[in-house]
Amino acid sequence: MNNTPQIETIHLILRPLMIDDAPHFFQYRSDAETNRYQGWIPKCQDDAVMFISKIAKRFNEPESWYQLAIIHNETKELIGDVGIHFFGVENKQVEIGCTLAKKDHGKGYASEALQSVISYLFDKLDKHRITTSIDPNNTRSIGLVERLGFRKEAHFKASLFLHGEWLDDVVYAMLKKEWQ
Repeated sequence: MNNTPQIETIHLILRPLMIDDAPHFFQYRSDAETNRYQGWIPKCQDDAVMFISKIAKRFNEPESWYQLAIIHNETKELIGDVGIHFFGVENKQVEIGCTLAKKDHGKGYASEALQSVISYLFDKLDKHRITTSIDPNNTRSIGLVERLGFRKEAHFKASLFLHGEWLDDVVYAMLKKEWQ
């Protein structure tokens, strides 16, 4: 995959999500309880394969979504993914989101993965602004992004139609100059 980084942290490797990851990707992404705040939950493994096959082929491609797999260094197991939406004037803005397998919640892996991705986006790709969109009931994710230094910019009432109902959406953001 063209120009895609492999990012290594203390506990994790972040690399492109691949078709071979579909079984493990489906396993943690299909857990409806864990992923209740997600807009998409695969119904079968073929859904996971289809999702992965539609990911942009190049990292940092304007107006595209890209998924990085989160691999545990020791076990080499896929434990989650980070989605990155590249957009905006001169491709200087991104939206990010993170999904982690239920068994790996509360271990600091989401924070570690997102810190490394944010650093890469600001320091290596010179992005201007990073945003994230969160269901206001998802207090764990809100706490995570606030600890990372994001600030709340907006609370949209009944702005997303998901799972047959209108839901609120909270947007958090960070500028490059705000990143430590």
